[in-house]
Amino acid sequence: MQFKESAIRVGGQALDKSDAIAKVGELLVKSGNIEPGYIKSMLAREEVANTYLGNGIAIPHGIPKDRELIKETGVAVLQLPDGVIWNNDERVHLVVGIAAKSDEHLTILSNLTDVLDDADEAKRLATTKDAGDIARRLSGGQDTAVDAQDEDAPEEHELGFEYVVTSPHGLHARPATALVDLSKTFQSSILVRNGNKVGDAKSLIGLLKLGIDNGATIRISADGPDAEKALEAIFNAFAEGLEDEDEAAAEAAADHSGSTEVSTYEGAAIAGISASPGIALGPICQLKRGRIVVSEKAEGSSDEESARLDQALATAKAELTVLHDDMLAKQGAAKAAIFKAQGEFLEDPELLGKAREGIAAGASAGWAWKQSFEDHAEALAAMQDEILAARALDLRDVGRRLLKLLADKVEDDPDLPDSPIILVADDLTPSDTAGLDPEQVLGLCTASGGPTSHTAIIARSLDIPAVVGAGETCLALKDGAAVILDGTSGVLVSEPTDKDTDQAKAAQEVYARQAIAEQNACYQPAIMSDGHRIEVVANIGNVEEANAAVVAGGEGVGLLRTEFQFLQRDTEPSEDEQYEAIAAMIKAMNGLPMIIRTLDIGGDKDVPYLATPEEMNPFLGVRGIRLCLLRDDIFRTQLRAIFRASAHGPIRIMYPMISSMDELRVAKTITEEVRQEVGADPVEIGMMIEIPSAVMMAEDFAREVDFFSIGTNDLTQYALAMDRMHPQLAKMADGLNPAVLRLIRKTVEAADAAGIWVGACGGIAGDPLGAQILSGLGVHELSVSIPAIASVKAKIRRLSMAEAKAFAQRALACTEASEVRALK
Repeated sequence: MQFKESAIRVGGQALDKSDAIAKVGELLVKSGNIEPGYIKSMLAREEVANTYLGNGIAIPHGIPKDRELIKETGVAVLQLPDGVIWNNDERVHLVVGIAAKSDEHLTILSNLTDVLDDADEAKRLATTKDAGDIARRLSGGQDTAVDAQDEDAPEEHELGFEYVVTSPHGLHARPATALVDLSKTFQSSILVRNGNKVGDAKSLIGLLKLGIDNGATIRISADGPDAEKALEAIFNAFAEGLEDEDEAAAEAAADHSGSTEVSTYEGAAIAGISASPGIALGPICQLKRGRIVVSEKAEGSSDEESARLDQALATAKAELTVLHDDMLAKQGAAKAAIFKAQGEFLEDPELLGKAREGIAAGASAGWAWKQSFEDHAEALAAMQDEILAARALDLRDVGRRLLKLLADKVEDDPDLPDSPIILVADDLTPSDTAGLDPEQVLGLCTASGGPTSHTAIIARSLDIPAVVGAGETCLALKDGAAVILDGTSGVLVSEPTDKDTDQAKAAQEVYARQAIAEQNACYQPAIMSDGHRIEVVANIGNVEEANAAVVAGGEGVGLLRTEFQFLQRDTEPSEDEQYEAIAAMIKAMNGLPMIIRTLDIGGDKDVPYLATPEEMNPFLGVRGIRLCLLRDDIFRTQLRAIFRASAHGPIRIMYPMISSMDELRVAKTITEEVRQEVGADPVEIGMMIEIPSAVMMAEDFAREVDFFSIGTNDLTQYALAMDRMHPQLAKMADGLNPAVLRLIRKTVEAADAAGIWVGACGGIAGDPLGAQILSGLGVHELSVSIPAIASVKAKIRRLSMAEAKAFAQRALACTEASEVRALK
């Protein structure tokens, strides 16, 4: 591909990342490469992928679906000698805009990665005044690719296989990153050959330098103790697509989100990413971290300092347990997992090992811990990976938590004002966001972070408008300055005009009217326009939530999580304690039906006093009904409490994690024995559909129970073999994946044939889009979080069953969750 020097601008300036992308896009427009609309596509891609490569170089490019806006494949370069902040502390000096109809740009990308290996060369190109110099360098004039025949080239291993790359975009950044991550899980040395170039499979730069495009025949070889296993895993990963579709999914989600659309404001609009919808007006409050003071040298012996560290660790773990359990009860397992993951850092042998080495060398416990967690956090953040960067924030959060316990003093620990504000910060830690008061925090804006960051997740759960990834410009705003935060469009408006304020207030009124209308209608049943009814019920865990469910318009309880009675305590609850808690909730429902799920301990819910064995994979171990059948003493006690409480109102019982007919029949036998012992009336018995084996046996199960309840969260993770709380996989564990939807359809078909009804609980049931699809698939009942009841009911009332069925059929025909979410 010919490189046009006219598409290179040296000595440029940019206000921020968005401005830099717009300017390099204008160069591509002037060079006849793209239509102006492609610039928006380049900005949209930044929301789902970090295009910063390293050494001051970024490669913004558009979303594949917008390729029709590309007239001719080409590359433009904007040189910024003073640099511009890209993400966090990444400063970019060379902005290489790419417009590629196919894979012709890979040669330049390969040459770019050569520059990344040479910091001095990158620095020189960032300041050269010769546009031709940049053109020659990126066109391969100084190609430094590793040749397999050179003396310094790595020696290829004997054991290996060849593979023809079929991805339309070749081995670009995302699949290359996946290959690096996979390769790093093996001890063996792994090499990849493309033509006469060889690269280390554990190095992203090494792989990108190979310039592997569509149709290339590459050779993967390995040498070491687990070479055969490594090659087998890599071959399977290639065969399954190596996460190439993942990027398309993220891009489609970005396109669907609409967060790149910026409303028109006359004031200075700071563009970020929409993280939680809504509009807020108010004064800025900059969150500034307090200074934690620790002495460098220990005053006591190393043994005493080690004991201080151990005591602080125990306290910090206890604090995190309280936060985890509180978040679990209020917001569910996915959000609570944030604090469970933080607790893992406090047991990390590398972190603690370095801290103890510091103590042994004479440092105080606080100083040693500070050096250890800051060094490791910096190393994580420097890896230029969105997921790892988020883990760095987690580490700093838990690091500061422990450090405060070891500090000599904490100076100026931030206190938020007791008047309504819009909170601005570089980023908010999970601890920060968990403690926010929605009455006082009108909105959130962070300089860094993304739509899947902890800030975004918790802001949405608290219904606080939020903008993330707004860049350092927002941090320069003065405390008390009036701003508009538009969480829907993803902008923070400083110095708003009267027109801006009027516009924002009008939008607020629209949101408020919609919310009020939905709330006013929350007691109306969810009856579709053609007369079909969907029951909308609540997920609860305690009597307070039972009361709240009724107030919110819940038509009953679709999921009572009885395990909450076993958490946050040191001993097993007695039969009387369980009876009193369940009876109180039944009474609070005032005659509305309640489905009580029997104990679902295990997986992400560990109860130490039950002395369950340590498991390598608790999600595949003794959890749910398996634990109840192994400890039938616990199971029988709970069932006695349930049947005693059934005298106070209508209940149903359902079993979690049923995977075999034998489990179901044994559970039913025990249940009937206890019912007769108590002398209670019979109740409906159901089971959760959470495991693919249960779906495949659904026709048989349907003859044994009165109803099914589909646990969409667990069904998703077991069907896709993805831990829904895994830091790297959680984003892909989407309940709207067509594979999951097809399992749901099969379950409903089996239930219909047997004449029983089907409910669904889990994340997608409370998502208006998910509710529409589930209704169209034939699900009769949706059990959702309490705040979602009114909006889900409103969504269903706006539909006809014919529309819902047609939409569900379109969803079933998709092949990716991103396609489902893009349906309109």
